[in-house]
This record gives sequence, structure tokens and C-alpha cells, in this order.
Amino acid sequence: MANLKALVLAGGKGTRLRPLTHTSAKQLVPVANKPVLHYGLEAIAAAGITDVGIILGETGPEIRAAVGNGSQFGLNVTYIQQEAPLGLAHAVLIARGYLGDDDFVMYLGDNFLLGGITELVEEFRASDYDAQILLTQVADPRLFGVAELGAEGQVIQLLEKPEFPPSDLAVVGVYMFSPTIHEAVRAIEPAPRGELEITDAIQWMIDRGHRVGSHLVDGYWKDTGRLSDMLECNRMVLEGVERHVEGTVDGHSELIGRVQIAAGAIVEDSVIRGPVLVGPGTKIVRSYLGPFTSIAEECVVEDSELEYSIMLGKSSIRGVSRIENSLIGKDVEVTSAPRRPNAHQLMIGDHSRVQISQ
Repeated sequence: MANLKALVLAGGKGTRLRPLTHTSAKQLVPVANKPVLHYGLEAIAAAGITDVGIILGETGPEIRAAVGNGSQFGLNVTYIQQEAPLGLAHAVLIARGYLGDDDFVMYLGDNFLLGGITELVEEFRASDYDAQILLTQVADPRLFGVAELGAEGQVIQLLEKPEFPPSDLAVVGVYMFSPTIHEAVRAIEPAPRGELEITDAIQWMIDRGHRVGSHLVDGYWKDTGRLSDMLECNRMVLEGVERHVEGTVDGHSELIGRVQIAAGAIVEDSVIRGPVLVGPGTKIVRSYLGPFTSIAEECVVEDSELEYSIMLGKSSIRGVSRIENSLIGKDVEVTSAPRRPNAHQLMIGDHSRVQISQ
């Protein structure tokens, strides 16, 4: 059986998750207290792939620190630096030396795919396709790359954000390729926005008679580019957690349903209604945590209420009556303001969105 590699793209800027991604790689924002990128690497390892090239951008040092040599996932990782975000096909172009003449799976590091890629990989190995794309049904295909399929499920045409979509099948950020893709990415021209589009490269293959197959996602998929997507992914993962309490919970507290309290965490005089994750070293004091909330390590929630939210490490919330549908970064302090004067004092990063009730 021919060797199969993986190419993971982890170089994007994550502009839709600013200001969080001004200081953190979007692929490392956690879902259920685990970076999104780690779910992808685990899926690759579960599919029997061991050699992985990771495309890096300006957040390269942070990605390297989080992944290392890949041994924690059972992978052998090689890093490939991309000088600028010049498109998915450009990533394939600069990875030519690493990929050689091997088949490979290309996985977008900020995509969240529940259920893994093992079935896709096995199907590609057994086929005579030169490429295979992953598709999922969406409500509004005009927002995505869309595939038009033939009678046997082969891809006839790919359209990027079409005004009149030929189907409701959007292209998911996981692709299978034979070495033919290298000829395609060298042949295409940059799109109007200056990037080499992978959809153009695949269309080049289709136009020249190469077989491109499709595989319909039967699990859950999200591009985690926006706050609502992150919270939805967090909810999906938390749906599957089991109750597990290692930390300290006092007699005045109540844990309801599927709640995980990590070792070293402390819960005092509080109510936690699962599914909820509380990370190691975190303190929950005189507070309420509602469903679909994940709190990372060494946080403090005191005299506050938090629900349907993600809270990153070493942050604190004190004296705030209600927070929901929120993503709180690392080393953040959230406190209640004095009741008088009736004014709001804010320090907010670029490109932020703030809602304040009057």
C-alpha cells in the first residue's frame, strides 16, 4: 500500500475571531478545553497516517509549542513556513518537496469534524480517484464553495460562493489528493484576491479528465472561524461528556448532570448544571455555571453566573450577575463596575463587538 501523508494548514490569521486572534492562533482556540487543531491531528492519527506536514504562518511559534514533534498524537511532524497567506493551493505548492510523490490528505487546521476522517481515507485508498473532496449539506450554499455532482457521485464542477448554487453541497476543509494535484497548482493563476485557490486546481483536474470523487459527511462539521461556530462546537463536544469529579466539591455545592471537575479544581457554595467542564486548578466560588460551559485551567469564577461560554486559562470573573454566549480569552479579568455613576469604562481591542444593556 502506497504511503499516505497529511498536510495540515495552520497559517491563517483568524480575522473573524479578533481581538482574540491578535494574540493567539485561531487553530489553538479550545473546544471543550482542547485546541481545535488537536482534534484534527487526532483524526489524522486515527486514520492510520503518521507523517504530517504543518503549514505555518505568523503564529508559527505558538503552533510549534502546542504540537511539538507530534509524538503526543503518535505523529511525525514536519513544519513548513508559508511567507504569506497566499491560498490553499499555494500551501500545496510550497509543500511539494515534503509531499514527494505520495498521496495525501489536506486538512484545514481550524475545521472541526466530529467523527474523524478514517472512512474518507479508506474510500480514497480503494478508489482510482486523483482527488476526493468532503461535502456536507448546508442551508445557504451561496456562502461556500459548492460542488455539482454527476450520476456516480463524481464532481463535475466546483463553484466558489455562487449566486445560483447547483446543489446544497458545500466543500468541507478536508481533501484527498494524488500527486496529480502538484501539476494542477503549478498550472493555475491567482484568483482576483491574489490567492491560489484549491477549488481552481481541482477544477483544472476535472477539465482535463482526471477523476474527482466526493464523500458526504455523516458527522458534524464546522469551520470555527466565528464566535457562534466556536460555541456550537463546544456544545457538540460537551453533549458527549460523562460525569467525572476529581477535584474538591464542598457540601454546600450541587452538581447536576454531566459535570467534569478536573484534579486540583475547587467548587465552593456553587451550583453547576451540566454539561460543564472545569479545568485543573480552577476555583468556582458562590457561583452558578450553566450548561455548555467549558472553563480552562487556573481560572476563578466568584459571585457570578456563566452559561453557554468558553473561558480560557488563568482568567477570572468576579461579581458579574450573568454572562452567556461568550468567549473569554487568556489572562482576562472581568469584574462588576460600581453602580454609580452610571457609566461604562471599557478597554477593548481592535475589531471587537461589544453589547451593553442600558
